[in-house]
Amino acid sequence: MSKTILIVEDNENNMMLVRDVLQMKGYTVLEATTGTEGVRLAIEARPDLVLMDIQLPDIDGITALAQIRADESAKKIPLLAVSASVMPDEKQKIVSSGFDAYITKPLNMKSFVETVEKFIGKA
Repeated sequence: MSKTILIVEDNENNMMLVRDVLQMKGYTVLEATTGTEGVRLAIEARPDLVLMDIQLPDIDGITALAQIRADESAKKIPLLAVSASVMPDEKQKIVSSGFDAYITKPLNMKSFVETVEKFIGKA
């Protein structure tokens, strides 16, 4: 059975790139373009992994993370922050907010796939 990954990303190009790479690797992909939608899908679908953009149009990724972690059924899902923010204080804030890992944009596909596989294994 293939593993399911929820991508929460408001940039269409980033969404397509990540979705295509993950589907090529055999993963099932769910998509959300807002933090609120991401929280709802994470709780309802309980994917094996969530890739969360930090800058989203409604609530930010850190707020969405807190809402997912507050739900008993979804709190153990690994959540990886995906952000273009490279400022050290921003990165520290993201890492200390409780994400399981931090992936920087633009994505390095080799290390991106290795990180995903580290958290949920191969599809």
